[in-house]
Amino acid sequence: MAKPRRNVQFQHRSPNGHDGRRPSVSEISEGASEPGSPTRANGKDKSNHEKPPQSPAPSEFEKKKQTFITRTIWTFIMIAFFFTAMFSGHIYVIGIVTAIQIVSFKEVIAIANVPSRAKNLRFTRALNWYFLGTTMYFLYGESVIYYFKHIVLVDKVLLPFATHHRFISFMLYVIGFVFFVGSLQKGHYRFQFTQFAWTHMALYLIVVQAHFIMNNIFEGMIWFFLPASLVITNDIFAYVCGITFGRTQLIKLSPKKTVEGFVGAWILTIIFGFGMTNVLMRNSYFICPVNDLGANILTGLSCTPNPVFLPQPYHLPLWTHAPLRTFHIAPMQFHILVFATFASLIAPFGGFFASGLKRTFKVKDFGESIPGHGGITDRMDCQFIMGFFAYMYYHSFIAVYKASVGSVIETAIQGLSGEEQVEVVKGLAKHLVNQGVVQEAVLGCLSELGMRRR
Repeated sequence: MAKPRRNVQFQHRSPNGHDGRRPSVSEISEGASEPGSPTRANGKDKSNHEKPPQSPAPSEFEKKKQTFITRTIWTFIMIAFFFTAMFSGHIYVIGIVTAIQIVSFKEVIAIANVPSRAKNLRFTRALNWYFLGTTMYFLYGESVIYYFKHIVLVDKVLLPFATHHRFISFMLYVIGFVFFVGSLQKGHYRFQFTQFAWTHMALYLIVVQAHFIMNNIFEGMIWFFLPASLVITNDIFAYVCGITFGRTQLIKLSPKKTVEGFVGAWILTIIFGFGMTNVLMRNSYFICPVNDLGANILTGLSCTPNPVFLPQPYHLPLWTHAPLRTFHIAPMQFHILVFATFASLIAPFGGFFASGLKRTFKVKDFGESIPGHGGITDRMDCQFIMGFFAYMYYHSFIAVYKASVGSVIETAIQGLSGEEQVEVVKGLAKHLVNQGVVQEAVLGCLSELGMRRR
C-alpha cells in the first residue's frame, strides 16, 4: 500500500493556494467571508452583526413624570366612574362595594400565598374563595332580610331561606371547615394553618367591614358618601400641608407623614365636612333610607327626614355677651365634627397598618389593579375602618328606631299562629274601616274567611 506523500506542491497550484488564473468574484466574496480575511477583520461583517442604536434609558425625572401623568388620568377616571354610579342609584354603589370586597380579598390573600406550595396542595385556593363566598352569603343575607323584610317574608320561595338563614350559613361554613381538615397534608401543616388564619383575618378586616359600608348605603347615601369623602380629602390636605410646612416625622411606618400635615389636615377636613354636610342634607336622595332600589338622583326619594337634619334652636349662655344669643343649626353639623376628627386622627392608622403589612411581606403595593395607584387595597385601607365607624356611630347616636312594616310582619310570622295572624289582620281591618281608609266590605270578607277556616 503506497504511503501518502507530505509537503508536495502540485505544479498547477501556486504556494498561496491559487492556481494561475485570476480569482472570480465569487471566490473573492467567499474569501472575504472566511475567518481572518481582511474584510471580516476590519468590518466585522457589518451587514449581519452591527446592532441598531439604542435609545437612552429614561431618567428618574421622566419615570416620575410618567407615573404622575398615569396616576392623574386614572384618578379622574375613578372620580367620574364613582359619581356616575352614585347618581345612577344605590344598586350601582352596592355593586362597586361588592367588587371592592372581592378584589381586596384577592390582593391580601395573594401577598401571603406561596405559589410553589399552593399548587401542590389540594383545595388551598379553592377553600379561600369558598370561605369568601360563605361569608358574603351570610352578611348579604342579613342585610337583605333586615332592610327588605316586607318583601322577603311574604314570598313563598324566600321565606324558608329567610327564617333559616343563619343555620344555612353556619352549615356552609362547617362544610368548608371539614374540607380544610380533610385536606391537611404531612409536611405542610404550618403553611396550611397559616393560610387558614390569614384567610379569616382577611375576611374580618375586609369583607366584614365592607359589609357595614353597604349597610350605610341602605340607611342613606349620605352615610356612605360623607365618610368616604372625608377620608379622601383628609389625605389630600395632609399631602398639601406636609409638603408646604411639614417638618416633624409622624410615624416610622410612613416616613413622609408629618405632624404638621396631620394637624393641618384635621382642621381643613373639619371645615370641608361642615360645608359638605350643609349641601348634602338639603337633598332627599342623600338623607332618605333606601325604599326603592330603582331610585336615582333625578327621581329622588321621599321620607320623613331624620330630626338630625332639621335645624334646631340653640341658646348661648349669658356670660358670652354675644349680640345674637339664639341661633338655628342642624344637629348633624355637630356630629360632623366627630366624623371629621375620626377621619383625620384615627382612620389614617388603617393606612399605617397596611404599610406595616406590606413591609412585612416586602412588597411595594398590594397589587396592580389601578395603574399608577397600585392595588384596590392601597386606596381602601382607610375607608374600611371609617365605614365601620360610621355605621356604629349612626346606630348609637343618630338612628331613630321605630316600628316598621317589615318588623311587624316578622314578629307576626315568627311569633303568632295562623289563627292569631288572622285575628291581627281582622283587627287592623276594623281599625282602618273606622278611620275611613278602607271600605267595610273588606271587613266582611275577612269575617267570612274566618268562618270558613272554622
